[in-house]
Amino acid sequence: MTSTLRRRPAQRRSLERVERMLDECALLLDEIGYDALTTKEVARRAEVPIGTFYQFFRDKQALVRALALRNLEAFLSRVTERIETASLAHWTDLVDLAIDEFVAMKRTTPGFAVVDFGEVLAAPGGPALAGTNRMLDAALENNAVVADRLRGIMLELLDAPPTEGLERALLVSVEATDAILKLAFRVDPAGDPALIAESKHLLRRYLADYLP
Repeated sequence: MTSTLRRRPAQRRSLERVERMLDECALLLDEIGYDALTTKEVARRAEVPIGTFYQFFRDKQALVRALALRNLEAFLSRVTERIETASLAHWTDLVDLAIDEFVAMKRTTPGFAVVDFGEVLAAPGGPALAGTNRMLDAALENNAVVADRLRGIMLELLDAPPTEGLERALLVSVEATDAILKLAFRVDPAGDPALIAESKHLLRRYLADYLP
């Protein structure tokens, strides 16, 4: 997250201010959406001077980008923690676990229904606002970054070298799952259970050609 900041918070007080601004940004995204979000209101709600806001963030897009990066790190941490305590008999269990954690965050994490890993949605389930597909990395699309991070977790769990085409297959998997889960949350604000199950089924069948 700090890579998106104009300057890195050096003191605990500064770090707490940054986290408060991100927290209030997330709450406001749920309350009023991205278009109505203003830097002035974020600063007011976070109880920081507007000048302090601009010390750390260039504009509201930079703030939302930092929130997206924080969301991704939180998601990966949740997946990793679940792996450490769950009994995974097969790599397909990791597929189910990752999708379950994503869905849980969609349902409970403030702002996640509008901005999960960078793409800004006009409403839960889409459509996405133009120009928000490279929020995590200037050179890569959001889903490519997510796929690469999940690839690292999966290979570490399997303790096996990557098979040919796995990198591309995981990108396809993230893209496909993203589309299906958007549909699930368009159909049902809480996420349609049948469509969530279909996303798991699709990934298990598709990735079987690339994973042991």
